[in-house]
Amino acid sequence: MHGAGNDFVVFEPVAGSPGADGDWSQLAIEICDRHLGVGADGLIMVLPSEVADRRMRIINADGSEAEMCVNGIRCFAKYCLDLGLVEASDGAMTVDTLSGVVPVQATRDSAGAVCAVRLELAAPDLEPASVGVQIEQAAPVLDLPVTVTSDGGERTMPVALVSMGNPHAVQFVEQHPSEYPLDRVGPLVEHHKLFANRTNFEVVRVDDRSHIDMRVWERGVGETQACGSGACAVVVAAHIRGDVDDRVDVRLPGGTLNIEWTGSGPVTLTGPVTEVFKAEWEL
Repeated sequence: MHGAGNDFVVFEPVAGSPGADGDWSQLAIEICDRHLGVGADGLIMVLPSEVADRRMRIINADGSEAEMCVNGIRCFAKYCLDLGLVEASDGAMTVDTLSGVVPVQATRDSAGAVCAVRLELAAPDLEPASVGVQIEQAAPVLDLPVTVTSDGGERTMPVALVSMGNPHAVQFVEQHPSEYPLDRVGPLVEHHKLFANRTNFEVVRVDDRSHIDMRVWERGVGETQACGSGACAVVVAAHIRGDVDDRVDVRLPGGTLNIEWTGSGPVTLTGPVTEVFKAEWEL
């Protein structure tokens, strides 16, 4: 499945099946390989939960485990609702993640399949320590200088720090993000010594008060077509800067996500979700 181009292999482990208790990190690396496997940004497991309708576990393409993933949650919800794992005629369900329980509201198409999902995330955490950065600077941090060596020289960029349950560093630029050397700068920011747990890195341009263009380098994955939590972090940072209003369309290479935030409290995201194909993987 994919949510605005951010693609995942979603499955429900069956107790007692071959490999059910195996190395999920290694399985994710093999399945997510775009040349020797299926090809995906991550592997999502649908599991029982004691505090929500179902628990989501997500393993990145490099085998590392993520706290949560907003585009992944939409795929997760579609899987659960379309297959009837969660009985919800109104399309509402809750998802248990490492970052907490996330309520979602699904929209169905004329055939009854989930085609879009709206979800409410917790209020953003603006403390630097929540992004793994240890500095003596009060929140919000909107211009932390990060210096990397790229293309034979040093590049220093100011970034805003936002945690949406996972860490984000946001750089605002004047040129369109498509012109930014993200393939070279992205991995350097992700692994920069400032970020104790690595970080997601977003490059954005504010077009007007309701439209933002964005590209993202995701921690443990690389550049992806979209990142839901990243889109939320970008809007939060832009809102604090005074650049945008309470409702913003974030345009990414894989599609558009609608983000709502009033300046306090939870962040709401609405975006599409699509099933690409079904297959079997031999363990």
